[in-house]
Amino acid sequence: MKPRLQQKYDEEVRPALTDKRGYANAHQVPKLEKIVIHMGVPATLEKTALEDAMRDLGTVTGRKPVIDKARKSVSNFKIRQGQNIGCHVTLRRAVMFEFLDRLIAAALPRIRDFRGLSPRGFDGRGNYTFGVEDQTIFPEIDLDKIKRHQGMDVTIVTTARTNDEAHELLKLMGMPFAETK
Repeated sequence: MKPRLQQKYDEEVRPALTDKRGYANAHQVPKLEKIVIHMGVPATLEKTALEDAMRDLGTVTGRKPVIDKARKSVSNFKIRQGQNIGCHVTLRRAVMFEFLDRLIAAALPRIRDFRGLSPRGFDGRGNYTFGVEDQTIFPEIDLDKIKRHQGMDVTIVTTARTNDEAHELLKLMGMPFAETK
């Protein structure tokens, strides 16, 4: 059985984009490719900080995170080459749609004073990145087991060629963008 958001894409979003943009081929219609969630951990924190971040990220996504290591040494940040500096998870296919559905329906509305996501998070090639300041917005996280509040970056990679196509795709999928003035 397909996730709810994937059915919405197949039945509503794809035909709407085809009609509005006038795509001649079904493969021209933009679609979601993957979602990457990254949690960086400051090097000055104790060694259990990375383990806590991995546990929280695994709880939120349902997948085991991969540890990110520093590529080169940077003395101003007290980072040495090969040092663990964070973790990330890449979601694709059905798991990606389920995570995006939970993010839109349950997690984002729990942000305090939430007025929508900034529409300026596009990179020029159809990918959208935004940051979440606190992992406790996800209902899967047990607040009693949190030692420190940790933020995360969420990158939504699409096959859209321009920012306008990607913005329209994500808006039709239900992403709550803030209104531009």
